[in-house]
Amino acid sequence: MNKKLVFPILWSLLAIAWPARSQTMAMALEQAWSRHPLALASGLRQSEIQARADMAEGLTPGPASVSLATVGDQATANRGKQEWEVELETPLWLPGQRHARQAEATAIQKELDAQQLALRLQLAGEVREVWWAVAVARSKHALAIARHQAAQVLTSDVERRLRAGELARVDANLAQVEQLSAQAELDEAQSTLEQAEQDFHLLTGAMPPGPLPAETLPTVEPTLDAHPQVLAAAASLEVAGAKLALTQQSPREAPTLAMRLVRERADFSDAFADALGIKLTIPFSMGARMRQEVAGHRAEMLQAETEYTQVQRRMASAKDTAQRLMKAAQHQLEVAKKRASLTQDNLTLIEKSFSLGESDLPALLRARTADFDAQALLRRQQISGHAALSRVNQSLGVLP
Repeated sequence: MNKKLVFPILWSLLAIAWPARSQTMAMALEQAWSRHPLALASGLRQSEIQARADMAEGLTPGPASVSLATVGDQATANRGKQEWEVELETPLWLPGQRHARQAEATAIQKELDAQQLALRLQLAGEVREVWWAVAVARSKHALAIARHQAAQVLTSDVERRLRAGELARVDANLAQVEQLSAQAELDEAQSTLEQAEQDFHLLTGAMPPGPLPAETLPTVEPTLDAHPQVLAAAASLEVAGAKLALTQQSPREAPTLAMRLVRERADFSDAFADALGIKLTIPFSMGARMRQEVAGHRAEMLQAETEYTQVQRRMASAKDTAQRLMKAAQHQLEVAKKRASLTQDNLTLIEKSFSLGESDLPALLRARTADFDAQALLRRQQISGHAALSRVNQSLGVLP
């Protein structure tokens, strides 16, 4: 490439890459997560689950109640008959019910934690996509700037040689057409870059950073069972099992134990007499309702088991696909490097030949177009390799 073009091209690339501030993909994920509805409501969800756990730890399955009743003959005979009754009633745990409710509360807490982790991973995938979309758009924009600047330099050189009588008018027209094409490409690249940056801002609430560093693979590949999606499916399965166990331990409504205090007299001449009694209420089994709830929870558990198996298969397939695509991207990158090297060498030769008058302008334009295309392909393959590595991390369940 002509030395006069080196500094404008380098300056264009640096202008795109130089950071306004440093930021990592992990920081972008945290910004996106802070804007997510589930993250905003996570505190309330935690309070709800904590309240459920507190209820499961209680001495009784529900709150006690108190009732007050009175009977008298003031409206009839008015002989002083008076009766007061106070009753304190509380529900009781059925055998095994309290433990089952505690297990349900624990399972629901684990499910919430697993779902939040799985959602963070899903959000990480979106951050990774917009991250590399910005990188691709910046690369195209930088190369479009370089091509436009090269076209301007070429137009000036051709016009100078036209005035000197070394080139024909048709060559000047070709140079201007190349400059206009480069300008159109630059305008399109600018629009694409602005859209990519807007998508990044909508997701994270911030503009993309200057440098966009690539990820690295984990030193130890995590197991499939540790994948957040698999953990979320396993937690949902555990919740379904806990609900089924709780239903089986609750064949009837909760029995109640009541303590009654009665204070009464027959007429004005009698003193008040006190009596203390205890009442135990044991409801009958719910029968058909019990069978309905058990059948419903068994269906939920079967569905959760099926989803768990499907998630395992999908994650295993996604990992194999991502690793295969990464290998393909690495191979394509090597091919792109060889092509860029050949087109660069060919352009250097054509430029020397054109400056000596041994080659015409169309040959130079063809060589320059081939070189820009090769450089663009090389940059795209480099970014594609980084994006493929990010997709491997995504398939492994690794957060940035």
